[in-house]
Order: sequence, then structure tokens, then C-alpha cells
Amino acid sequence: MTLSFAKKVECDFRGYRRSAVGDPYDDNMLDVGIGSLGRFAMHLVMFDIDGTLTETMKVDEECFVRSFMDVLGFANIDTDWSHYPRTTDSGIFDDVFTSRIGRSPTAQDVSQFRQHFIQLLTEASSQSPFAPFAGADRLLSRLAQDGSHQVSLATGGWRDSARLKMASAGMCFDDHPAASADDALDRESIMRISMQRAAERYGRLGSAVYVGDGVWDARACHSVGIPFIGIGAGSRATRLSAEGAVCVFPDFSDADLFLRSVYEITNAA
Repeated sequence: MTLSFAKKVECDFRGYRRSAVGDPYDDNMLDVGIGSLGRFAMHLVMFDIDGTLTETMKVDEECFVRSFMDVLGFANIDTDWSHYPRTTDSGIFDDVFTSRIGRSPTAQDVSQFRQHFIQLLTEASSQSPFAPFAGADRLLSRLAQDGSHQVSLATGGWRDSARLKMASAGMCFDDHPAASADDALDRESIMRISMQRAAERYGRLGSAVYVGDGVWDARACHSVGIPFIGIGAGSRATRLSAEGAVCVFPDFSDADLFLRSVYEITNAA
């Protein structure tokens, strides 16, 4: 099993290596192309939050949909997030608002919706604290002590909601360089901003890998040109593999296997 797994990572990662050469940060702070890596290059592991580090997909969806009704009176929101061209809180809000109202939302429109959404999440977390994905908190701690890898966050959620979810689940959002739906409407830009902020904090980085749970994560990684590790089980795992995940884990309970996979991917020749 180990041999076949390693072979799969190697084959899939070569494709990402070729597509990463043109990354916009290659010439200044982030060299995603693996060909120029030094032996002791620092590598970046970027994490999504909802459905990856925290078990919050269901409550997030419920509060998001309820906010549309409470704030704007919008019913019948399509909750298959893969149907949206920009699968982020800000991107989905922009698309739904524009299609229903006939104009783009103002900053005040966004702020009013976001504040109500976060209030609902706060109430939900006070009733029942959010749970981390199995092993997520311990994994972040291990990576923080690792001499060759660093962590950043790239979430499609708004910053305050991400901070709340991680804190409720026993993790600290502000421990890591991060980008969120406050920074951009699309995931590709959020990933690039997270990489840039990581490079500003840690110094020049050799390679990056993204860890997430959605098909939108896989597609964004393909566009940016970095390998994608999926988090999911059953049909979700199958779909993530079909979308190009180099490997898929149900959670982080086997941290040793996960970290070996990260090392293979980021150190691939």
C-alpha cells in the first residue's frame, strides 16, 4: 500500500510541478516551481478551515442561509456550493445578491449581512462548541515545530467567522499567516495572498501544498498550480480524487501518514 501510494503522489505531483512555473510570486517571494528548490528549502502547507480543520460545514451553511432570509428576505438559496463560480462567503453573497437585486452589493450591504451571520455563528458556538476535525489541533502543533514546513490558512470564509470557529475548536487563527473572503471574492486569489503573507513572515518558500475538503479547493489548486490534498470520506473522497487530489484522508487521526505524504509531495524531485 505504501509503494502504490508513493507512486500515485509522484505521478500526480509532476503535473502540478509543470503548471506551477508561472506562479506570479515565483520571482519575488514564493517559488512554487520545484526545479529550483534547494536542499534545505522551507515548504508551505496551506489549510482550508470549514470541513478541514473544523467540523463546521453544517452549522456554517445553516447560519449562512438563515442570514439571507433574516437580513434580505431571500429564500430558496442553492446550497450546492460547487454551482457558484466563486465559492467563498463574499463571492457567493455577491452572486446571490446581484442576481436577486439587480446590482452589486455595497460595502454596507456586505457588512450588515456578515455581522448577522457571525452573530448567528457566535450563538451556535455558545450553545455547543465547535469540534476540530480529528487530529487537526495536534497536527498544527507538530507542523509548527517542524524545521522544514510552515503553516498558513486560506479560507473561503470571512476572517471573523474563521477566527471564531477555530477558537471554539481549540485552535488559534492568528497563530498563522492567513487570507480569507475579506481579501478576495475568489479562492485562487485567497490562496495567492496567503502564500504571499506566509513568505513575508517566514522568508522565501520553496513549494506549497493545499489541504481542503471541497471540489472548489481542488479546482482552485489546479488553477494556481499547486498540489491538493483532500479531506473527506466515502463519496466525497471519490469526488476529490476525481478532481485531482494527489491523496485523500478522512481526517488527521493518522498524523504520521499525513505528514509523510506532505513530505513526499513537497520534496518531490
